[in-house]
Amino acid sequence: MTLTASYELCRRLNARHGRSYYLATLLLPAWKRPHVHALYGFARYADEIVDSFTMTGDRERALDGLTTRLTTTLGGGTTGDPVLPAFAQTVRSFGIDHGDIEAFLRSMRTDLTVTRYATYDDLLVYMEGSAAVIGTMMLPVLEPLPGMEDKAREPARQLGLAFQLTNFLRDVAEDLERGRVYLPLEDLDEFGVKVADLERGAATPALRELLAFQTRRAREHYARAEEGFDMLTPSSRPCIRAAFQLYGGILDRIEAARYDVLGARAVVPRRRRLAIFARHLFAASAADRAERRLIAEFP
Repeated sequence: MTLTASYELCRRLNARHGRSYYLATLLLPAWKRPHVHALYGFARYADEIVDSFTMTGDRERALDGLTTRLTTTLGGGTTGDPVLPAFAQTVRSFGIDHGDIEAFLRSMRTDLTVTRYATYDDLLVYMEGSAAVIGTMMLPVLEPLPGMEDKAREPARQLGLAFQLTNFLRDVAEDLERGRVYLPLEDLDEFGVKVADLERGAATPALRELLAFQTRRAREHYARAEEGFDMLTPSSRPCIRAAFQLYGGILDRIEAARYDVLGARAVVPRRRRLAIFARHLFAASAADRAERRLIAEFP
């Protein structure tokens, strides 16, 4: 697979599986989009190994194979893997921390054996690899302002955690089908909810209170993430603000449904998604034009 074809495959993976985030990426300058798609494509590729309902093979062996091919590709070799050429090129181009990649793969491997988390701190250890490092891997592509590189890392981590918690709340029923519960057991105990209650699919008053608590927790991560928006170059801000509102909109839908996440999946309506996109389009276009003028003026 050529490098161009690999980037195109990653774009298609993003468009198919991450509609809200893909919509937000359209607000980025054209040169940044393929790199964001490459990072998303790799994450989705690994996630499918551990999460796909249709996969029938040995998931651990498949993840081992991906890890081996990744090591080869990052070292400059070729493996025939369709996603890794684009991912490796982006990693090299932006100096993305290999430690973040290793942390991500560790969390993916955790999903093969761990189905419950006793405390929120335990869940945070998992989310450090599954979500926080996605934020820090994206950060070089989104370009912190000069001198803000270190300071912007924590908001980037927090945005990854906020998105992950939002997904956990939206996907309680789907995760149950996989045998997993990403609601900390100590929180279930505190609110008087049992895993069996989740499996029965009834949105009891106790469950609604638990999910309201988890929603407030997610919003705390969103608030910490928002502090980093102005630390990014102007051409990246509309994308991140739009993604922030699109994912935050999922929490709004969960609240509007009175936390009944077992009966139906919370989805932001298409009209609402397009309205959010349109709201940021002018700022994105203006920032892109300013960036192009600066490049044109450079001798």
